[in-house]
Amino acid sequence: MGNLRSVVRAWEHAGAAVSLVDSPAAAKAADALVFPGQGAIVDAMRQLKATGFDQLIRSWAEADKPFFGICLGLQALFEHSEEGDTAALGILPGRVRRFAFPSESGLKIPHMGWNAVSFPGTPVEDPLLADIGASGAQFYFVHSYYAEPLDAADILGSTDYGGLDFCSAVRRGRCVATQFHPEKSQAVGLTLYRNFLQTL
Repeated sequence: MGNLRSVVRAWEHAGAAVSLVDSPAAAKAADALVFPGQGAIVDAMRQLKATGFDQLIRSWAEADKPFFGICLGLQALFEHSEEGDTAALGILPGRVRRFAFPSESGLKIPHMGWNAVSFPGTPVEDPLLADIGASGAQFYFVHSYYAEPLDAADILGSTDYGGLDFCSAVRRGRCVATQFHPEKSQAVGLTLYRNFLQTL
């Protein structure tokens, strides 16, 4: 779901050898699994279940193998989404909620464009944030829903939109996911991808 071509190009530019897979069996030999996505989680979960990728992602996370989720790929990690009242993968405890602002606020939904991401609980020497830093950087967003993790330890990055400080990146073990799109975030997005590859 989403623009796979731009995601593939970005990972290749960051130094990865990328394969698009259409079955769980084809993914099992990979060093890392990337789950990009945009669109409706209802359709995404239907496709994951129909293809068996839902079980692959769960077992991948349980084995603490390298995983990178993007946008919908972050939201699907949680237990439930308000979008279509959908049960998601349940890998991380928490839910996904829709932005809700008073009409007079002038804030647009979807939240679209560049916004700051900070990584306040992450040590400055963390290799994932090399050349980015805990103070963070600007990344590109396109989304109407955001994750509410139950475990604060799962929160890697946070972002303010309209006074709401929401979770914009998660990490548990070797499972990393971002609400923003690194592949649309120019140099800093490629830096994040390179850093992830260096952790493999």
